[in-house]
Amino acid sequence: MARMAQARQLGRYFIFLDTALVVFGFFIVFPLISLHFVDQLGWAAAAVGLALAVRQLLQQGLGLLGGSLADRYGARPLIVAGMLLRAAGFAAMAEAENASLLVFSCVLSGLGGTLFDPPRSALVIKLTRPAERGRFYTLLMMIESAAGVAGAMIGSWLLHFDFWWVGMGGCAIFVLTAAANLWLLPAYRVTARRTSPLASMRTVLADRRYMRLVLTLSGYYALGVQIMLLVPVVLKQLTGSNQAVGWMYALETVLSLSLLYPLARLGERHFTPAGRILCGIGLMCLSLLLMSMVRQPLPAFVILALFYIGSLITEPARETLLASMASNDARASYTGTSRLGLALGGAAGYLGGGWLLDLSRATSTPALPWLVLTAVGIITMLALQRQLLPAAPRRLQTV
Repeated sequence: MARMAQARQLGRYFIFLDTALVVFGFFIVFPLISLHFVDQLGWAAAAVGLALAVRQLLQQGLGLLGGSLADRYGARPLIVAGMLLRAAGFAAMAEAENASLLVFSCVLSGLGGTLFDPPRSALVIKLTRPAERGRFYTLLMMIESAAGVAGAMIGSWLLHFDFWWVGMGGCAIFVLTAAANLWLLPAYRVTARRTSPLASMRTVLADRRYMRLVLTLSGYYALGVQIMLLVPVVLKQLTGSNQAVGWMYALETVLSLSLLYPLARLGERHFTPAGRILCGIGLMCLSLLLMSMVRQPLPAFVILALFYIGSLITEPARETLLASMASNDARASYTGTSRLGLALGGAAGYLGGGWLLDLSRATSTPALPWLVLTAVGIITMLALQRQLLPAAPRRLQTV
């Protein structure tokens, strides 16, 4: 029993390290894509949004496939292969001189994420007990925030030299992460029993309550991805500096490290996961509405802080609720499927956000993207309220 507890503890420490490396490598590259291709090279925002949407659709939309393979073959082979594919995608992005090559690089990056993301998420469920899972997700988010701001700042610094260094920097980090997983990660099985990929898929798809919740969360993700597309471009316009991206993630890190844990503890003590999700999305909607009125940098960062706080309230509750609904016989398939909403909502957010940005510039209506996103958020919040609130007390008991 003591050996099992020690193995769990070591596994959790490795997840912390792995998460820091993955997020650091990702944020070196992705927040700078819209700045480089839209702001520096003058490409249409819709074209760049299409490339980002392709990555989102592949990585999250095929999460069920990646998860079912991990349920059958274990975590390590899928994670290592996925990390190397992501590295290849970033190397191709460093050389992208046209939209076709950018889309191809995003395809490689997305396929890599399809392989490594579901088993990594399933390991969190395997290595944590239900009572401690909410706090573990909170700590993971804090690590992600710190690694994200470090990656964005390094990427912003590398962009001063050339975008090639940005792409190759991200590539190097993912090669290093693949090596760390190959060397340090034990050959964990992520399910209680080995099942075929098709059986795992059927188990998840037959869970109507879970699938309905996952699909409804698409609207929430459509709001969240604007941190990668609209927000960097708007902040650059308001401040006149590429370093605005670094400041943006620095703000998120400060808020995460100072507020995430107390907000999560307060939420666990007094509110259901459903109530926290709805409250967080409500704050995000309010911030988007206010962003439609902003014309100066300082108010923009204050409003952005409100958006981040909404996300800090929502994310641990969302992860905890979805994890509590996952079957032990198909953990990776459930965690992979949980990304389907991110695939659909993220792709719609990237495509719609890019198109709305182009349209707002053509029609001189800068508030247009933010007002449309506010409406999407309100509709999502009402749909979630209808699904979650009647059953919230019963679900809370399973967390």
